Amino acid sequence: MRKATVLRYTISIVLLALLFNQKLEAQENSKTIPSNLKWSERMAMSIMKRHPQAYQIDSQTEPKWDYVHGLVLTSFEALYKKTKDKQYYNYIKQYADATIDANGVISSYKFDTYNIDMVTAGRILFNLYKTTKDARYLSVLQLLRKQIAEQPRTASGGFWHKKMYPNQMWLDGLYMGEPFYAQYTTQFEKGAQLNDIAKQFELIQLHATDPKTGLLYHGWDESKQMPWADKTTGCSPNFWSRSIGWYVMALVDVLDYFPKNHPKRKELIGYLNAIANSLVKFQDPSGLWYQVTDKGGSEGNYLESSGSSMFAYAMAKGANKGYLPIQFKAVANKAFDGLTTQLIKTDPDGQIHITQACAVAGLGGNPYRDGSYSYYVNERKKDNDPKATGSFILAALELNR
Repeated sequence: MRKATVLRYTISIVLLALLFNQKLEAQENSKTIPSNLKWSERMAMSIMKRHPQAYQIDSQTEPKWDYVHGLVLTSFEALYKKTKDKQYYNYIKQYADATIDANGVISSYKFDTYNIDMVTAGRILFNLYKTTKDARYLSVLQLLRKQIAEQPRTASGGFWHKKMYPNQMWLDGLYMGEPFYAQYTTQFEKGAQLNDIAKQFELIQLHATDPKTGLLYHGWDESKQMPWADKTTGCSPNFWSRSIGWYVMALVDVLDYFPKNHPKRKELIGYLNAIANSLVKFQDPSGLWYQVTDKGGSEGNYLESSGSSMFAYAMAKGANKGYLPIQFKAVANKAFDGLTTQLIKTDPDGQIHITQACAVAGLGGNPYRDGSYSYYVNERKKDNDPKATGSFILAALELNR
């Protein structure tokens, strides 16, 4: 009889605890997000309201190690650094602990696919390891560094985007791999691999730059074998704003780790200035950029939020750090005005939504993606896509908006 009583008591306690947690979560979700907060916090709070568990970002139903979480939580780390509000740190840690098990293993990460997208989420682990000294975080950092060491390369030394995309460098891949690589080699290897990092940008500048517009093509196939690749240059046929956005964000983020006396630093700053000056020529009067960068006004093209947010961030940070002339701060502010006045919607509870983001785009694969104008403008659009929300927070922080 006593056992049954204890069991009933235990069940009652568990049920009460569950009800209490549900009540707390309901209270949190019913809270209004104040409109007088900075845009960075309004967006971060909106994300947490939509996704109480950080792994739920991008509508995930179970924990998954992914680059979009890496971008969003990198922006949360920058926000935490500025505000010292522990809720942002806790949200980052929650994701790490949901995806990394007690033995330091990520079940959703597959090493042998050599997918460079999988490296960037590792950026959130540097600070987590520093603050907790949890060996699991160090173990994952070392695993991702091992992936970089073994990542297949083109004949000239550029990282393949994935094992399934041989001999190809995509602009996206520079953001996915290089900022993590730069931080790791600075922190653990005394900067020994900074030249290798600079080489990745050198290859893209040399092979993917269009001499007419100064813009960068989405992909470059060194073998020139891909059906989407130009048989002379190896480049894909169009300029996709988000891919260029990944590239310029990669530049401003890796420059954090290049000492002022490093011989490659000036080159990287030169690349940033070249692409920033080219992008300004294609900025719409609204302040935004089109999905296909150089074809504003063409049928089906649209003002796209993720690329515009990425450009705003990179130009603002570039100007703040002295890499770019100060007038690029005004260009970034104009872009941010375009985002907030044209592409942000606000709910009665203060939650904000960013609209008109391209959900995804790539080259090759199955079903086959040919890199044509029609392909880019017909990929689906998505509200609150994490590639837009994360870069929006970063832009808002750099602009102090």
